[in-house]
Amino acid sequence: MKKHNFYAGPSILSQYTIKNTADAILDFAGTGLSILEVSHRSKEFQAVIDEASALVKELLEVPEGYSVLWLGGGASMQFCMVPYNLLVKKAAYLETGTWAVNAIKEARLFGEVDVVASSKDANFTYIPKNYVVPADVDYFHYTSNNTIYGTEIRKDPDVPVRMVCDMSSDIFSRPIDVSKYDLIYAGAQKNLAPAGVTIVIVKDDALGKVDRQIPTMLDYRTHINKGSMFNTPPVLPIYSALMTLRHYKELGGVAALEKRDLEKAAKLYDAIDGSRMFVGTVTDVADRSIMNVCFVMRPEYKELEKSFVDFAATKGIVGIKGHRSVGGFRASLYNALPMESVDVLINAMDEFQAKH
Repeated sequence: MKKHNFYAGPSILSQYTIKNTADAILDFAGTGLSILEVSHRSKEFQAVIDEASALVKELLEVPEGYSVLWLGGGASMQFCMVPYNLLVKKAAYLETGTWAVNAIKEARLFGEVDVVASSKDANFTYIPKNYVVPADVDYFHYTSNNTIYGTEIRKDPDVPVRMVCDMSSDIFSRPIDVSKYDLIYAGAQKNLAPAGVTIVIVKDDALGKVDRQIPTMLDYRTHINKGSMFNTPPVLPIYSALMTLRHYKELGGVAALEKRDLEKAAKLYDAIDGSRMFVGTVTDVADRSIMNVCFVMRPEYKELEKSFVDFAATKGIVGIKGHRSVGGFRASLYNALPMESVDVLINAMDEFQAKH
């Protein structure tokens, strides 16, 4: 039975990426060695990281003066690396979910943090509006997509300071004005590659402004100066990322990916909104994520939620159980997910509703 993978992360990868990565595990670039055992200092792998970085810049239209880094530690490592390198006195943060809460906690170890707005009062089911970012902060940090709660900020905010953004779960799903940011970071395991590498896009002249000493491995300048090769990089995920980036370019780039993603999300949200059994957890259409669609059973059908997960599994649908802090269901519609899988999920919802 064909599987329809809605896991939130690690998540679905394109068959292009999986096949080419599998081939490289057997024989990388004609070397007779596996990508799992080749030296990261070899000219063949240097070509991989160079092309991957160039494609990131091309696809996201990164202006001059920015470096692309491939780092370990996950996006969670960036929660401390960002303030370690950028927070001089005070930073502003938008609190929209678990990952924003964790980022705020780490930033407070390095300076004052102004939480300009929060949606915690409604279990993070909306994006705060009409907040004010002070002009005297070192940067404004926000999380663009909240995987657990199904909210998303799909436009670059207009604020009076430079920005930092955690784009782990929606990078390459919309055009970005990178020039507004000092730093963008994203764990790879949603829209790019297997878990194990984090992509960082950092403005070079934003660095070196803090007085504190920064440990070597936590200093972005270390990795810029060594081309992400200061220590052994996560070779396999970077290779997979290259395959994904090549595939994205073949598909028409970020604008084409966004069009596909919007169509998938609109179709599923329409089905949820038109259902007598299911209801979305994010009511404001403007705040709804196109990457992670969260929904639950209406109160009178609540006891059927587990039954629906089991029923969906008989259709090859996996990964739709919602996060424990929200419950219900979560369908992750990352770039690699085909419309066919959305159709299978909607048909399963219709069939289950008809039975009950």
